[in-house]
Amino acid sequence: MSSRLSLLVDLASLLGREVDLDALLATACERIAQALHADRATIWLLDAERGDLVTRVAMLPEVPELRQPISRGIAGYVMRTGEVVRLDDAASDPRFDPSADRVTGYATRSMLVAPMREQSRDAAPIRGVVQLLNRKDGPFDDEDEKYLVALANQLARALALTTLRAADAAEPGLVMRGPLNRIVGRSEALREVYERVLLAAGTDASVLLRGETGTGKGRFARAVHVNSKRQSGPFVTVDCTTLPSLLGESELFGHERGAFTGADRRVVGKVDLAASGTLFLDEIGDLPLDIQGKLLRFLQERAYERVGGRETLRADVRVVCATHRDLRALVADGKFREDLYYRVRVVEIVLPPLRARGEAEVLALADHFADMYAARYGRPAPSIAADARARLLAHDFPGNVRELEHWIESAIVLAPDGVIRASSFPSTESAPRQAANHGVSLALGLSLEEAERRYARAVVDEHQGNKTEAAKALGIGRNTLARLLKENS
Repeated sequence: MSSRLSLLVDLASLLGREVDLDALLATACERIAQALHADRATIWLLDAERGDLVTRVAMLPEVPELRQPISRGIAGYVMRTGEVVRLDDAASDPRFDPSADRVTGYATRSMLVAPMREQSRDAAPIRGVVQLLNRKDGPFDDEDEKYLVALANQLARALALTTLRAADAAEPGLVMRGPLNRIVGRSEALREVYERVLLAAGTDASVLLRGETGTGKGRFARAVHVNSKRQSGPFVTVDCTTLPSLLGESELFGHERGAFTGADRRVVGKVDLAASGTLFLDEIGDLPLDIQGKLLRFLQERAYERVGGRETLRADVRVVCATHRDLRALVADGKFREDLYYRVRVVEIVLPPLRARGEAEVLALADHFADMYAARYGRPAPSIAADARARLLAHDFPGNVRELEHWIESAIVLAPDGVIRASSFPSTESAPRQAANHGVSLALGLSLEEAERRYARAVVDEHQGNKTEAAKALGIGRNTLARLLKENS
């Protein structure tokens, strides 16, 4: 009983991560079968786009995928009616369809099949079914049935938080929006990204994620972690744009008491905190040059010393880096070490901008964010009006997925009826250009920091407060711009 209770708790937490959905649900099937002493478990999902039942997420060593119409078999019957079916002799039931057994060579004897609903009430739409085959120590009983019903309902609720979320919450079935949970996208432009993420996750090689601001580098970095053998370890993020030049080494590697003024105790660094897990260095291109040598040594030897310390320490840490900058250009300019560049890009994954992913992906992401923020802000089931869809497709989103998400969040807040209209989106008209000889007035005697702040603020104003576009115009990252404005304000 304790194993069954722990399974109910674990499945929801597993589905809340950027994992390979097929691998995750295959693991769920294996654990469900173990908990109920079944020989096999299968999760059949209703493909809302094709209208049939599909399982790629099953304990099926013989075939990669099975499909069947909902008009056939016990799984189809449960999908159509919402009834739980328990059979001690499946072959004697006229509803049983032996075609799957013929394909796999498996012999089904007993069955327990339950519908997957996000709510326990009978009127709730069914997303699929969970099917158990051949109980190992006697027929399935009433307790097994009660447990499987509860488990199937929880699975349906958890799947609603993934990229398998239903296209229309009131209709049955699910829509596969991407192979990684919580990352929406099925475009050809992302195909190689998914492949490289999963291949890299199977090793401890250093990974470099490159892409424009807002393309989801942090999300994919976490996907590398949670699909690896280190998934139960910590995922520790370091924003390299915020590392102070004097204390950055301490931030990464820690310091001993008395190492510098104010160091009244030993402090462990992010490397220590990431032990047995993954260290994510975001915007690695902004890492101060004087720290790059220390990081290089760590990548080569997994060895380091705390600031002010003499003891050589080691940490079992996997390193994933991300940048929107051209590291090769930084190397040529002497701002990034060439040897470090090759160390961090053992596996390089280039994330495409949103404009390269196609119109269908823009709309799929918009629907995804609309559902997410409608639930968060208590809005009705959302819909995107035709004029709003046209506006989304007409904009090139220089801020990529992050900008699109902000558009949709804002629109949901402004849509008490749940209908997103074009008028809810921010204006994208460029501010009128001022006279050519009109510039930023900077008085003599200003510090360099204050001059930088005023110029950056003027560029932000020129772009009507859009910091993503302002950062792009300045040739710096959004985080760098935010730090510049904050530190000197």
